[in-house]
Amino acid sequence: MAGTASDIAAELVAWHRDARRRTLELVAALDDRQLMGPRLPIVNPMRWEVGHVAWFQEFWVLRHARGESPIRVDADSLYDSSKVAHDTRWDLPLPSMPDTLAYGDAVFDRVLARLGSREPTANEAYFHRLAIFHEDMHGEAFAYTRQTLAYPRPELSVARGAPEMKMPVPTGDAEVPGGTFLLGASEALPFVFDNEKWAHAVELRPFRIARAPVTNAEFAEFVEVGGYRERRFWSEEGWAWKEATRAGAPAYWRETGTGRWQGRAFDHWVPLELDHPVIHVSWHEANAYCRWRERRLPSEAEWEMAAALDPEIPSGRPRLYPWGDEPPRAEQANLDGRALGPIAVGTLPAGDSASGCRQLLGNVWEWTASDFVPYPGFVAGPYKEYSAPWFGTHKVLRGGSWATPGRLLRNTWRNFYTADRRDVFAGFRTCALNR
Repeated sequence: MAGTASDIAAELVAWHRDARRRTLELVAALDDRQLMGPRLPIVNPMRWEVGHVAWFQEFWVLRHARGESPIRVDADSLYDSSKVAHDTRWDLPLPSMPDTLAYGDAVFDRVLARLGSREPTANEAYFHRLAIFHEDMHGEAFAYTRQTLAYPRPELSVARGAPEMKMPVPTGDAEVPGGTFLLGASEALPFVFDNEKWAHAVELRPFRIARAPVTNAEFAEFVEVGGYRERRFWSEEGWAWKEATRAGAPAYWRETGTGRWQGRAFDHWVPLELDHPVIHVSWHEANAYCRWRERRLPSEAEWEMAAALDPEIPSGRPRLYPWGDEPPRAEQANLDGRALGPIAVGTLPAGDSASGCRQLLGNVWEWTASDFVPYPGFVAGPYKEYSAPWFGTHKVLRGGSWATPGRLLRNTWRNFYTADRRDVFAGFRTCALNR
């Protein structure tokens, strides 16, 4: 629902405040050494990243949409990610963390003051949402950076822990009839990213997709039977990755010597929760598991059809979320960092799709078989660096993780990473082979 002008302004203010609260909580209680961290290709120095989030908000909301002058004259040379190479971000003359936070406060206060002075135009509202969702995505990056670097678990004010009631793991496959399906986002939505544009008809064969993501217990079978040693389960690129990384299990797993596994959750090793979804696996590992099980990864179109198809809705209008058109509630999806980690895959049946799949949104991102490519007629949005530079080199993930803000997501939302990444909060579900 688009809402009235005053509703839009109030929502934008609330979302800005929530995104900034989350950013500050995710970097809280870290010292200067931790805020810079080691030079790794998969993370940013968090002190730089906090400044980048503020710069992005200033650039698009204040400077681009309103024509205002920069608050810091050196901001572009420090924080413009399209021009500042990743490997150089540790070498920049970055402001201290207090000065970085002060810059963020100055931008934030000015943004909220502009929203309070008059209603935003449609163009201004677009850039507010862009900045909020950008901060949301970096919030998730802060969370997986803390995991990667074994920093303490963040303390989030929204955290409530995992739901107490566990339910059996959904087994078997959902039968999806295939046919003509509208893949992609509707023009009626108030904001979508350029790679979701626009809904277009695709033809799908009937398929069967797992009702639940692959669990730790299921993936442990693959590890224990020697799946990482069997060349026949791996693609050529996947085997080369496995040999180079010496991977023998998902990231952050270790054997205890008693035949049991532990997983590292931030800075603590804990017994592996067997009914939780496997997480921190690369696309290569997911693909190898599928080959071992004589299954396959779903295409992104199949994933979206399983999430959005509703036999009660006239053909041509898929659901916005697996359960319908209303935004996520806590009993439907593990999002927003509320559980501070994944939960059992049988939990939250209220979030099931009409096809009978559970946890398609939240808990873990799900790898698909699809390459990240543009939809027909693709036109880059104002933030041209968001999608286009990554077409053809990344794989598509769908669904969101426990750390993803719910306001960011819908069935059409496309995430994308290279096939080797396993630091992100990614798992997968499988499909039956086409016969």
